[in-house]
Amino acid sequence: MLGSRRLWWLLLLTFAVVAFLAFAYPMYVIRPFRAQGSRELALALAVRKWGPPIAIAAAAGVLGAAVALWKRSTSKLPKIAIACAAVLTVAFAVLSHINVYEQMFHRIDSPDVIAAAETKIDEDDMVLAVEVEGIARAYPVRMLAYHHIANDVLGRVPIVSTY
Repeated sequence: MLGSRRLWWLLLLTFAVVAFLAFAYPMYVIRPFRAQGSRELALALAVRKWGPPIAIAAAAGVLGAAVALWKRSTSKLPKIAIACAAVLTVAFAVLSHINVYEQMFHRIDSPDVIAAAETKIDEDDMVLAVEVEGIARAYPVRMLAYHHIANDVLGRVPIVSTY
């Protein structure tokens, strides 16, 4: 009986760690402003692709182990740990479906335009300048580095600014 309880705890923890890694590893490796090695990036992209179904399977495994452990537990502390592991694993399974950086670094589809005299840009800030049909715009590189893409229209010409 004691051996089967340990096995269920081991399964619960293993499934929880697998779901966590399916969520966290791609997020850690692919994060912006960090150099990635080719092997770690390839692995992170593979985990990004296969992580969500693996995390769902891990969540199902955790729920099964949680039910088995819950029935065998009589005190509150193990039940709290079981519930926390189950909730966190399900959360990691859900989060593994979301690319956080696409949410953070969303493109700008209609940038706010203000007169050059009203800008709050430091004189040493870099800008990407564009002129089309006599209309000029400057996109701060600091903003483009964060959003990556700004879709705009100058005159009647649609443009994409990126950095």
